[in-house]
Amino acid sequence: MFRKIVLTIILVPLAIIIVAFAVANRETVRVIFDPFDQANPAYSASLPLWLLVFLLVSFGVIVGGIAAWLRQSKWRRLARRLDSEVRELRREMQTIDARQTLSSAPPATQPAPLSIAPPT
Repeated sequence: MFRKIVLTIILVPLAIIIVAFAVANRETVRVIFDPFDQANPAYSASLPLWLLVFLLVSFGVIVGGIAAWLRQSKWRRLARRLDSEVRELRREMQTIDARQTLSSAPPATQPAPLSIAPPT
C-alpha cells in the first residue's frame, strides 16, 4: 500500500512534466547523420524535438545499463563460484553427519551363539 502511494506521488508529477515537455517542444528538428556534408547529407531525419530527446535518453539508459552489467560481471562470477562451493560443503556436511549418526548408533544386539554340547 505504502509502495503504491509513493509510486503515485513520484510518477504522477513526472508524467505531467513529460507531457508538458512534449507539448512545449513539438517543433520538428532535422537530425543529420553525415558529419562531412551538412548541405546535402547522405542521411538525415526530421523528428519532433521531444521524440529526439526521449530516444536519446532511452539510448543512454540502455548503454548505461549494459555498461553497469558488464562492470559487475566479476562479482556475478564470484557469487556463482561461492554458491557452488557452499552447495558442495553442505553436501559434504550432510555426508559427515550421516556417517556420524551411523557410527554413534548403538550396535545391534545379536543373539548369543548356541552352544551345542556333544551328547554324553
